[in-house]
Amino acid sequence: MLHRTLLLAALLVSSSLPALANEAAIRKAFNERMPNAPKIDEVRPSPMPGLWEVRIGNEIRYTDATGSYLIEGELIDLKAKKNLTEERVTQLNRVDFAALPFKDALMWKNGTGKRRIAVFADPNCGYCKRFEKSLQELKDVTVYTFLIPILGGDSPEKTRAIWCAKDGSSAWLAWMLKGEQPPKPPAACDDAAIERNLALSRKIRVNGTPAILLEDGNRIPGAVGAVELEKRLQALAAPASKS
Repeated sequence: MLHRTLLLAALLVSSSLPALANEAAIRKAFNERMPNAPKIDEVRPSPMPGLWEVRIGNEIRYTDATGSYLIEGELIDLKAKKNLTEERVTQLNRVDFAALPFKDALMWKNGTGKRRIAVFADPNCGYCKRFEKSLQELKDVTVYTFLIPILGGDSPEKTRAIWCAKDGSSAWLAWMLKGEQPPKPPAACDDAAIERNLALSRKIRVNGTPAILLEDGNRIPGAVGAVELEKRLQALAAPASKS
């Protein structure tokens, strides 16, 4: 039995050696030929034989086994009618919704609030304002807003003023929906949550606002209308209703 276990382990190691060699060759070739390119986070075989996936952050590129060619585009499985690149990027962007630090977010709800979404937003983001208005049309929703001042100008000051307001959620909605300036924040306000939100946004690769996270861990990169968001929320609830 021990002999069989050792043999199996040896086979597994030997089978992984070519893949490790290819990964090393690809990394070496890319470093030599594109020294100023962003750091490669992962190299792995793609679903297509002979093609390798190169991941930089949440962006996907493809190459051959020697790193001699670079392919920018989408890999489509024609038989299964699937966009494999899109599926991979969706997988990479998925987050653990339940693990989000909701204590660092503003919160408001309509109706029962049984449907939850999280939004990363900047107070000076025009698309965020448009999206906030769309959110008001949804029923039975709880919205968690993580403030991230990333647009420059007075975004940091506005973010701090809103977060430090006696009722931050009301101050946020008043500014986003009506353009009412938030009150001047007290000097002693604990605004450490803002830096934590910025760190979190970098960790989960939020590159713009609004970034919308759904309860299944998937995200919507950018503002959508109330009708489209309602469709996404209903589709999310459908599997649970069937079970």
